[in-house]
Amino acid sequence: MSVLEQVRDYATSVHCALKEGEPLSAYTSFRIGGPAEMMLFPDSVQMLQKIIAFCHSLPVRPFILGKGSNLLIDDAGMPGVTICTERMRGCTRTGETEICCDAGVSLVKLCLFALEHGLAGLEFAYGIPGSVGGAVFMNAGAYGGEIRDVVRSAASVEADGALRNRAAAQLDFGYRHSVFQHSGEVIASAVFQLHPGEPAQIREKMDDILARRKDKQPLQYPSAGSAFKRPDGYFAGALIEQCGLKGFAVGGAQVSEKHAGFIINRGGASAADVLRLIDHIRAVVYKQTGVLLEPEVRCISAESR
Repeated sequence: MSVLEQVRDYATSVHCALKEGEPLSAYTSFRIGGPAEMMLFPDSVQMLQKIIAFCHSLPVRPFILGKGSNLLIDDAGMPGVTICTERMRGCTRTGETEICCDAGVSLVKLCLFALEHGLAGLEFAYGIPGSVGGAVFMNAGAYGGEIRDVVRSAASVEADGALRNRAAAQLDFGYRHSVFQHSGEVIASAVFQLHPGEPAQIREKMDDILARRKDKQPLQYPSAGSAFKRPDGYFAGALIEQCGLKGFAVGGAQVSEKHAGFIINRGGASAADVLRLIDHIRAVVYKQTGVLLEPEVRCISAESR
């Protein structure tokens, strides 16, 4: 029996949903990506622990996918096992000002949940098209706030299925960085420490941030958000625009004419198109300004895993 057959049988035995040959373009905000050889969809932290432990016992190193909002997945797709956390949607108020939610909860849902309970502090995240797991992994941020400002602790699954809890101070948060980018663990859940707020004021701030997003960002096109990290002392979008690259395209991938910091899929873009465009932008900006831009979007292929 092959490894994938063993994974299929085990997933069936623990009632974990699975799909084979599923196009990953349906699971990324870029709408780019080839097929996943096998995708598993655990719906709880406990099921995630079981699946992770079984895969590593074979051994199989699965690729972990949340809402795919910061990923560029190779056109060839992903061989082996992909674990998608989108069905892990538990979200509860665990204290006077605390919310605990699974990795698959969307940031939009988390923000609305906090609003419903009169808890403030997450307004900056409203409209970020990612999951809690991805936001903690990348220390997502916008409009003056970052996830590290509101995370109290996070739980992750180790290779043997054990659940490990870390306080925020142990998460090594930095600019678009966390300990999970090199620990090999899978984020399972996070606890957010917020503060009481007036719902009308929270709603007003959320609406204002969303309006600013719609005004400045090309939300009508698939993208992975900001294509490059903010270089010290500069703004990536301003540098790209300064270099005359607004609207420049490679195949179906284009530098947004609305915000040069975004690369959009204007229709039919491949991962190869985006990578060639990223390389061109970096080369031109470096040649003209001496600033070497670092991609913020994570480029995923079988070789890079």
